[in-house]
Amino acid sequence: MKKYFEFDRFGTTYRRETVAGVTTFLAMAYILFVNPAMLSADGATGMDADAVFVATALAAAIGTLVMGVFARYPIALAPGMGLNAFFAYTVVLGYGIPWETALAGVLVSGFIFIILTLTGLREKVINAIPNVLKMAVGAGIGLFIAFLGFQNAEIIVPNPDTLVALGDLTNPITALAIFGIVVTVILLVLGVKGGVFYGMILTAVVGMIVGQIDVPERIVSAVPSLAPTFGAAFTHFGDIFTLQMLVVILTFLFVDFFDTAGTLVAVASKAGLMKDGKLPRVGRALFSDSTATVVGATLGTSTTTSYVESATGVGAGGRTGFASIITAALFLLALFFSPLLGVVTSSVTAPALIIVGVLMATTLKDIPWDDFDLAVPAFLTIVTMPLTYSIATGIAIGFVFYPITMVAKGKFKEINPIMWGLFVIFILYLFILH
Repeated sequence: MKKYFEFDRFGTTYRRETVAGVTTFLAMAYILFVNPAMLSADGATGMDADAVFVATALAAAIGTLVMGVFARYPIALAPGMGLNAFFAYTVVLGYGIPWETALAGVLVSGFIFIILTLTGLREKVINAIPNVLKMAVGAGIGLFIAFLGFQNAEIIVPNPDTLVALGDLTNPITALAIFGIVVTVILLVLGVKGGVFYGMILTAVVGMIVGQIDVPERIVSAVPSLAPTFGAAFTHFGDIFTLQMLVVILTFLFVDFFDTAGTLVAVASKAGLMKDGKLPRVGRALFSDSTATVVGATLGTSTTTSYVESATGVGAGGRTGFASIITAALFLLALFFSPLLGVVTSSVTAPALIIVGVLMATTLKDIPWDDFDLAVPAFLTIVTMPLTYSIATGIAIGFVFYPITMVAKGKFKEINPIMWGLFVIFILYLFILH
């Protein structure tokens, strides 16, 4: 084991890797409860929250284990924030697409990701999309997630005159969520690893003390049934051959593809794993990520992707895939704690959504705002995601305006042919489907 993971080369030990694996798990354990709440949307999507909980834990465990053993990276995977919001609120609730068909879209995007990885086309696709749009998509999704959090907490409410307005801050649901936001922010400012997860725990405990949340009858139970979601993606496979689903699949693919690439570079750099500016075994890492998406869709959850929270484990000393094995084991253990889903109300999840939105919005600093031809498509991508309540629409508008501003600037030759193809697809999407 030590020889396979090259402990001596990285100067690490079983103890250090174990601590790192536990640290990473605590930093991202919130997804176990946020993802079922997001995908079920309090029953609005029709997905069974208990089954999604099991699918989330299993997808995270399997994906992380493959990443640790096959790619040997201290990187953990789980259903991605942002893509779960897109799945539930844009695709299912917004477009009226059945959740089974949406899962089929996730499955196809995973297969495409695998093909791009195995054929070596991934570099061409990555290079085709300008960095400014990659950064804008990440920031826009962050704003969209935060907006959902504010809505779920009823901090932001509908208003017939101004569309939205500030809610009643004395509302018990809102007050508890505000407490959660303040506590989580303080924990993260103090550098507490797993601050988002601990913030959820403290919010839930306070909610039970004040009578806002029902105390669970038990903490540990048998693993819930996976039957309501398992294999559902395959039953609606024939429904994906529409222009609307093409845009959905492309969105799943784009966000997962670039989010994964960014996470791998960020975590590997922090761990000192980069060689001459390149990632060793990057093909294996990307294959692990894409395989996890296929597995997750089969089980019944939205896109499974690499988590930047893995950097917390690296900060604790993790340098090898053994840390990922520990994290995977903890996700499996978490399967027996499904009764805690009952205490994870909108007041508990809202702070997590808002804080994750803040973390995702940090890519704003990498956008060249002084270059107007680049700033326009970036800004429109970012601002239209929350305003149209659609991640796909935000991406479409940004990808349509990018060629326009570049041509106007005289930079026609800098536009990759793939971008022109996407320009046509998104024009059709915006003006035909809407």
